[in-house]
Amino acid sequence: MNKTRSRHNVVIIGSGPAGLTAAIYAARAGLRPLVIEGPQPGGQLTITTEVENFPGFAAGIQGPALMDEMRLQAQRFGTEFLVSYINRADLTRRPFRLFTDDVAVEADALIIASGASAKWLGVPGEAPSPRGLGGLGVSACATCDGFFFKGKSIVVIGGGDTALEEATYLTRYASRVTVIHRRETLRASKIMQEKALHNEKIDFIWNSEVSEMLGTQQTGVTGVRLHDTVTGEESVFACEGAFVAIGHKPNTELFAGQIELDDVGYIKTNGRTMETSVPGVFACGDVQDSSYRQAVTAAGTGCMAAIDAERFLDHTPTEWPLEVVVKAAHEMAFA
Repeated sequence: MNKTRSRHNVVIIGSGPAGLTAAIYAARAGLRPLVIEGPQPGGQLTITTEVENFPGFAAGIQGPALMDEMRLQAQRFGTEFLVSYINRADLTRRPFRLFTDDVAVEADALIIASGASAKWLGVPGEAPSPRGLGGLGVSACATCDGFFFKGKSIVVIGGGDTALEEATYLTRYASRVTVIHRRETLRASKIMQEKALHNEKIDFIWNSEVSEMLGTQQTGVTGVRLHDTVTGEESVFACEGAFVAIGHKPNTELFAGQIELDDVGYIKTNGRTMETSVPGVFACGDVQDSSYRQAVTAAGTGCMAAIDAERFLDHTPTEWPLEVVVKAAHEMAFA
């Protein structure tokens, strides 16, 4: 089957805060970017309810509404959108090529903003509302949602650094934080363990797995069902919120072996710009950020990636083979 082929100055993979901010800047620069939206248009904010920490919204804004506004802003300046899933990418030479089932897209510059996905337990009641309690007491981001749990008793599920960092942060708001871990020893670093174990607001439940999130759409989370990994016994632990903290997985499978990734799979950028190991390819947002993972930081790096892409296109002929582009980029960097 022949694919429809199209070529663009800039192609942006992902339509979360990073991708849409990159689109706004690239479009205002006259580059007419194409945004490939992927399987979850709008990114993780579309499953977030109230967003109170994005500048410019004094009364807060719903996550889906914020992404709708950003999308309309990008469209206003001439951004094109393609709702599709990329199943193969070729970054070995320019123009870069991206393949969906129906379309082959060529890009003179590529911005990867495909984000990172929280790892979930896969238990009943965990899915986003209205199918489950996601956004109604179930969360995977303490810094995003901790404020909504002032004075409440909550649980954090996990035993690594992520879980203990989240638990420690949540003690600012919650009346009590209980860490639930499936083993009897933690995997977190010693310093994080010491910090959590000596925090008077943090309790631990050992050798237990959460098998179900309990509650209703009206009440939100009311508890979690526990399975004892030693005795096999089932029990219910009452709480008013549940934070799943078993890590994040960057959405970089497409680029493995073609671009430099860290040990976890996050795209490496050069630190000063959003440039990756492949000249003409830039990364922004959660796909390259394992530390902050906030909408506002993602938007900031999206702006940077678009400006980097514009400067790259201004100084690099589009038809050069990649090895020549690498040489030119190296000479520009050390000029």
